[in-house]
Amino acid sequence: MRDIAVFSGSAHPELAAEVCAHLGVPLSPTRVSRFANDCLEVQLQANCRERDVFLVQPLIKPVQEHLVELLLMCDAARGASAGRITVVMPHYSYARSDKKDAPRISLGGRLVADLLVAAGAGRVLAMTLHAPQVHGFFSVPVDHLHALRELAAHFRQYDLTRTTVVSPDLGNAKEAAAFARMIGAQVAAGAKQRYADDRVTISSVIGDVAGRDVIVLDDEIAKGSTVLELLERLRESGPRSIRIACTHGLFAAGALKRLTEQPDVLEIVCTNTVPVPVEDHEEYPDYQDKLRILSIAPALAEAVRRIHNGESVSALFDAPRGE
Repeated sequence: MRDIAVFSGSAHPELAAEVCAHLGVPLSPTRVSRFANDCLEVQLQANCRERDVFLVQPLIKPVQEHLVELLLMCDAARGASAGRITVVMPHYSYARSDKKDAPRISLGGRLVADLLVAAGAGRVLAMTLHAPQVHGFFSVPVDHLHALRELAAHFRQYDLTRTTVVSPDLGNAKEAAAFARMIGAQVAAGAKQRYADDRVTISSVIGDVAGRDVIVLDDEIAKGSTVLELLERLRESGPRSIRIACTHGLFAAGALKRLTEQPDVLEIVCTNTVPVPVEDHEEYPDYQDKLRILSIAPALAEAVRRIHNGESVSALFDAPRGE
């Protein structure tokens, strides 16, 4: 690993440091400063010449700040004659802007992908993109990991003989079905209709949940509106227990507090693709009783190692076939 250099933006340096610890390489320093006119400037403070450079930066709030920072990191690495530039983007927030579902609407997912490539990214390592088609927005290779194995390893500590994995909508049903196969559970899905970013209705749950242990599985939880609506429909069928799981625990606008306060929710499980918001910790310190944060650093580190060594990454991001 002599010719590798890993840099982190300001979005999630703790995750980058954990990835480097698993790789056994130092996290190279990055200096981010701001001019008097509010423009950002980035300096990569380690040698990049002909090295395999990995830039770790999830796109989290403030998204636009972290995006520009990542673009400048790519530009700095390219200007420093990096041999190859791989963007390690555990959370791609613009993946939600993936279709033209209204007149004269922007496709942010594709545009930001083009910007990253124009800035110098030669490869992208992402985790649990919001929709499969986002993979095709990039004109460079994309290694698309998932966190289903980490989530499955956690839930196998429980008795899963009467478990149903519930997807909040049909769009996430394929991932929920794959996860259900991994843990030997049944699968169900909500019939969801979205009216606005934070306003949804779920008319029914398709599948058997009555008297069963339910695991609600989603790719991300932002404001939690969808999950809260789904909980209302689930209660009408009388499940035996409810647990919530997601890859990206964004928990915006007090969502963690609202979910934790649900008396029939036994556990909320997410990964550390993004840092859990500190303000929720302070507002509701008892969150620790229900929240479990799983690390995806080992999976990211193994993917980085394989990319660097020219090995196949397919074993890490192929759709699971059951374990």
